[in-house]
Amino acid sequence: MSVAIIAEDFAGMRAQASGLAERAGLDWHFHAVKMRGPWAKLPARFCPNPLAAMDRIDLPPTTTLLMSVGGTGGVAAAALKRRTGLKLVQIQNPRMSFNRFDLIVANCHDGISGPNVVLCRNALHGMTPEKLAPERSKWSPILRRPERKLVSVLIGGANGRFRFGVDEAATLSDGLAAMMTRDGVQIALTPSRRTDPQALAVLRTVLSPLGAFIWDGEGDNPYRGLLACADLIVVTMDSVSMVSEAVSTTAPVMIVELPGRSKRISAFIRTLQEAGRVKPFIPRWAFWPATPLDDTPMAAGEMRRRLAI
Repeated sequence: MSVAIIAEDFAGMRAQASGLAERAGLDWHFHAVKMRGPWAKLPARFCPNPLAAMDRIDLPPTTTLLMSVGGTGGVAAAALKRRTGLKLVQIQNPRMSFNRFDLIVANCHDGISGPNVVLCRNALHGMTPEKLAPERSKWSPILRRPERKLVSVLIGGANGRFRFGVDEAATLSDGLAAMMTRDGVQIALTPSRRTDPQALAVLRTVLSPLGAFIWDGEGDNPYRGLLACADLIVVTMDSVSMVSEAVSTTAPVMIVELPGRSKRISAFIRTLQEAGRVKPFIPRWAFWPATPLDDTPMAAGEMRRRLAI
């Protein structure tokens, strides 16, 4: 079965849809949605003729299912569904009539419900134990230090709702440095594409002299290695995707709170706290038993069952 993923070309959206497709055992191909003219800035759900207002999407003849992500992707895929008659699975709240979709897979913090809605506690992703096992073998000799616990640190950045700049980096770096000197842990840190270079420079200035591993953007991305090798994961709260992948591992997870506000992300973090999966960041080594939390396999199973695929 061949799935056409219809979404704006963002890594997080691609990861969610490909993760769901792969967990369901389906092949997939990605098609980026690019709105033209005024609709590049206006909400796509108000567009009277989406297919005429976007770059053309040509689906391979083998396509048997549509999968959309986000509001703009949902608008485009709903129009393609009308043209092709293919079934359509929407990821995230589409912010339009649910009747346009055969199935909607959303997060609990989206606060939606309906007969064709499946809710997940975490964002969908494809970070499986099978994928992480070889990463552990590859990265363990690089990231780990003898007789030291490894704290993997995943850094996001400003996203319009939260701020992570020089001041926040200074506070976090002081806390991580205290963990290294007082508790004898090893720190391995990787930034994201949204990380402010000046904030990253602060982290590097404080932590590198203590022997921390900080990815410089050259060579292989160690992100999966950090997930696979960690004894404890510290992650900034701005990224639902990074937090979701962190809690799918066997490592306990600490959340770095940031200045700003998002009702959806705050609700997401509360859900994980209530499940005992995450705790607020404190500058001390801490360990508690952690069971992987990942609702992606459940969502994939529901999709196959409800759509008879």
